Parts: sequence; structure tokens; C-alpha cells
Amino acid sequence: PVFYFEGGAGSNFFHIRFVSGGCQYRSIRQNVKKTTEEPLFTFGVIADVQYADIDDGYNYTRTRKRYYRSSLQLLKNALDAWRGARVPPLFVLQLGDLIDGFNKAHGASERALDAALRGFDSFPAPVHHVWGNHEFYNFSRSALLRSRLNSRQHADSSPGSAPARPDIYAYRFTPVPGFTFVVLDAYDVSLLGREESSEEYRGAMELIRRYNQNQDLNCPPDVKQRFTMFNGGFSQEQLDWLDAVLTSADEKQERVTIVSHLPAHPDSTDAVCLAWNCEELLAVIGSHKSVVCYMAGHAHDGGYHRDEDTGVHHLTLDGVIETSPYSDAFGIVSVYADRMELKGSGRVMDQLFLFS
Repeated sequence: PVFYFEGGAGSNFFHIRFVSGGCQYRSIRQNVKKTTEEPLFTFGVIADVQYADIDDGYNYTRTRKRYYRSSLQLLKNALDAWRGARVPPLFVLQLGDLIDGFNKAHGASERALDAALRGFDSFPAPVHHVWGNHEFYNFSRSALLRSRLNSRQHADSSPGSAPARPDIYAYRFTPVPGFTFVVLDAYDVSLLGREESSEEYRGAMELIRRYNQNQDLNCPPDVKQRFTMFNGGFSQEQLDWLDAVLTSADEKQERVTIVSHLPAHPDSTDAVCLAWNCEELLAVIGSHKSVVCYMAGHAHDGGYHRDEDTGVHHLTLDGVIETSPYSDAFGIVSVYADRMELKGSGRVMDQLFLFS
């Protein structure tokens, strides 16, 4: 079970979440004030739909219920809300795990993906798909690169908009001048989606075995719990590319939002949900003044933290898969010159992201 305590005064809103098993974290959320100011643009966000045409079940530790079949209706609810928004979204960020890994065992991966993408196919704005662990439970990396979940066609056309290595699923796009978004590949270094005979797989196995000696690599170690098979990390090639993208954004005085499946800041999520080399990623982010926000999924209870040292907002979006059929889990973000405002629906709370 998850217990909440909420309170606050004025514009400051405190949200404390206690999770079974002793995990807890706190986020400080600020109320989004009503305004008549028109945003420069808006975009939709959703995470961890994990659709499968199977009966409801539970998570890996059997502590949280998962609503596999009804998650498709919650995705439809989000699409309908975005279509009907007063300022329609310029694009949508789908933060990974669109279909569940159980589809693979049922021989239903393609069928489930077609069902989940059907609503997006008719949506009147680009959808940027992030890859999570459940994408790799269903498909190999090479298959994903050939699939409709590869949204690199929406990347900027300028040089350097993606890493030189074509197997790294990362790119940047600029929907409006002055605002850049970067999609990162959190399973670039991973056991998932790689051939066991590949150099990449061997390197990932060597890395995870330094910290995790368990027979079941999905079982977290006592220290550095993030080193599990359902997580991954960012290669040096990808980090170097990100550094170059952010250097250019610094020079142009752009506002940059980074999105990936795995959270990066330890105060924005449970320790078991972090990217393997989150410290290295945070070091790159912290060395650039252009980054304003980092958005991720993966941890279905969500989370938020503003890094006081860098001013970067770290948002972990609540997952659709563990959301009751009678609720929702999505948001629409309005972007202004000095801030972004997330208007959440259902489990997703409103959030204000002030630019430093």
C-alpha cells in the first residue's frame, strides 16, 4: 500500500508518500496558478501504459495491482483530452513501456503494439516514443529500430541531431525556436535487447555483476539497488553527444527538456528505479545552464525533485498501468517564456517548473 500526507500554505504544496517496504520520498509541489496568459505551446505526457489483453495482476513483488486490459482505455482518455484541449498539444511525449512484457509469452507483442498505437496513428500531432524495459521484453533493439516506436523521423534535420552510432536511440528536436527537447536511450548499456554474443551485452553483464551477485539479476543488491536487469544506462558515446547538444543550447540560450524512461535523480524516485550511471548523466546535466527539466517514467508511483544546485526539475510521471480504471494518469504541459506548468489528470499532480 501507498500512504499520502499532503499540506502546505500559500503557493507551496507538500506531498509526502510512504511506500510499503520502507521506501519513502518527499516531493514539494507548487500549485499552478490560474492565468489568462497564453502559452507559447503545450505538449502531452504519459508513461507506462503497459497494455496487454490479459486479466489484472500484480507487480514483480506482488504488492501493487496492475490493470493490463483497461490501460488501453486510459490511453484513449488521454488522447481524447489532448484533442479537446483549449490549446492543443504541439506533440506528445510517450515515456516508455507502452505495452507489457507479458505479451511476449502470449505471442501477442505485435497485436498489442498495434492496438496501443492505433489511437496515436490518428492523433493530429507528432508522438515521441521513449523506449523502456518492456519494449525490450517484447522486441530486440534491431526490431524496435524498424518499428513504429522509432520516432526519429521527428528529429531536427540539422547535423548532430542524433548520435553517430545508429543503434543508439536518441535524438533532439526543436518544436519552437528557443526550446529544445532531447530523447535519451536509457538502455543503450543494458542486457535487454542485445544479442548475448554481442560486445555490448558482454560489457553490460560485466558492469552489472560488479554490483549484483544475485542469481536473479532482477533482484536488487543491498547496495546500489539500481543495478538490476530491468534497468540500464547511457554509453559514453551517448553522454558525449548529449554534452555537445547542451553546449550548443547554452550558446543559443535555449531551454532544454530531457526525456528518458529511467529517472536520474535519487530524490525523484525509489533507489531501485534509477539509471545505472545516473551520476554521470547528472554530471553532464549539471555542467550546462540550458537544462530546465528531466522527465522519466518507470517508477509507477511518480515523484518530483528540484535540484537546488542546478535548478533542474526532475519529474517522474505516475504510470498508467497501476492506475484504477476509474481514474487517469496523464498530463498536459503549458510552456511559457519563464516556466512550464503541468496540469495533471487523475493520479498525476499539477506541477510548476520555474526556469532559473
